[in-house]
Amino acid sequence: MINLALLYTRQSRPISVAAILDIFESVNNFNAIKQLPPAFSIQLLNNGDTITVHEKYQTVNTADAQKPDVILIPAFNSMADMEEAVRSNHSFIPWIQQQCRQGAEAASFCTGAFLLAATGLLNGKKATTHVMATGSLSRAFPDVMVQGDDVLTCDDGIYTSGGATNTFHLLLYLVEKYCGRDAAVQIAKMFSIDMDRDRQNYFATFLPEKNHNDPLVATVQQRMESAYAQSATIEEIVGDIPSSRRNFVRRFKHATGITPIEYLQRTRIEGAKKLLEKTNQSITEIMFNSGYNDLKSFRQLFKKGVGLTPKEYRDKFQASNS
Repeated sequence: MINLALLYTRQSRPISVAAILDIFESVNNFNAIKQLPPAFSIQLLNNGDTITVHEKYQTVNTADAQKPDVILIPAFNSMADMEEAVRSNHSFIPWIQQQCRQGAEAASFCTGAFLLAATGLLNGKKATTHVMATGSLSRAFPDVMVQGDDVLTCDDGIYTSGGATNTFHLLLYLVEKYCGRDAAVQIAKMFSIDMDRDRQNYFATFLPEKNHNDPLVATVQQRMESAYAQSATIEEIVGDIPSSRRNFVRRFKHATGITPIEYLQRTRIEGAKKLLEKTNQSITEIMFNSGYNDLKSFRQLFKKGVGLTPKEYRDKFQASNS
């Protein structure tokens, strides 16, 4: 039997906790139907007073917990400040570190990656999180190899998942690892999960960092967002900026996390996505209206940035006949 330790963290997202419990309980229920012993023992752990969760589980203090095989860190509430969420759960960190030194594995789901990263266990390892939080994770933990497009990562017994429904893909991965492919397929069918999805970038929306105190960078950001539909180059956009190109690129990346060229490309791609969703313009028209003038290049850049071709993206996300 695999001992699972699900951390009942402060500011945890209830649906994340529920999804994790539901999947592993379902595996145990299938085993019971087959007159097999349960595959998983599940503990909910906290570092405070005992709490009753879902009328079935009472939390256990980490000091009294069974030795875990796998530590599970759920997502934080979508409105939570990640820095504060990590700070309020800091008491879990030494325990996680100790258990992993003794052979336990650890898995984070969605923004739970911030707490896992704070342990240092992700340093030098690949990790993912909610597609909208990857930039924040990179800035907060520069030693982590953030793979923002990935649905899940597995690196030497440390696992992470992307956001929202990507939680289920990591859960299926763990079920398959410990119970076999047949069990994972059975769970996938029960929960209507498309197995083996490996990308999440087509769910992303480019929300650039603007909470900085560099007015020069803010000016260029505004110019790009106003002029992205024109086929202006970076040189044309920043030509009159009172700074050397090298110094400005350094300042821009420090403030936003990406280079000016990448910022302009992502702004244009985001504009193209909106046109694909909301209009019936042809792909060629959308190309021109997004600031591109070469169809092959546009398709390649779109596929690289979004993970789908423009047509595939429209088929998936366009509202009914605009």
